[in-house]
Amino acid sequence: MNLVQPIRDKETLQEIKKFLKETNERNYILFLLGIYTGLRISDILLLRVRDVEGWNIFIKEKKTGKPRDIKMPSELKKAIRNYIKGKPKDEFLIKSREGKNKPITRGMAYVILNQIADEFGLERIGTHSLRKTYGYQHYKQFNDVVSLQKLLNHSDPKETLVYIGIEQDSMNDQQRKIRW
Repeated sequence: MNLVQPIRDKETLQEIKKFLKETNERNYILFLLGIYTGLRISDILLLRVRDVEGWNIFIKEKKTGKPRDIKMPSELKKAIRNYIKGKPKDEFLIKSREGKNKPITRGMAYVILNQIADEFGLERIGTHSLRKTYGYQHYKQFNDVVSLQKLLNHSDPKETLVYIGIEQDSMNDQQRKIRW
């Protein structure tokens, strides 16, 4: 099974943000929403301008039906504030160029992320990589698997560690260090 991976390197994350900010504002916002909120791509694509006007994003998750109340970090809020200026409240945030007011498809989000992966030499990147990146970076910063488990709506801390690639990192480190 070919699992997608988080983006582990903070410097690479900064380079991607800079690249997207300079080349495509919509894709920049898509990327920021993924790495700063941990939302699934299906939830990000359903966001409208009215959903991000305040400091919080309040949604009902499409997959679980559970409510989420997410406080936006200042970098995300500032970028969104500039992005939505003058846009109608009912407009989709990650709007497709096709049709009047439709979000991009999950398939298009995958294409965008794979173009980024190609540009930055990343492997095993998909739409879930943004959510996994959020989880991985959150864990590395706070080392609090229980809070992260709740944020990602996982049922078990072990599931969370496998999901964000921490368990794999640990096994890889052990494998690398083995001596006979």
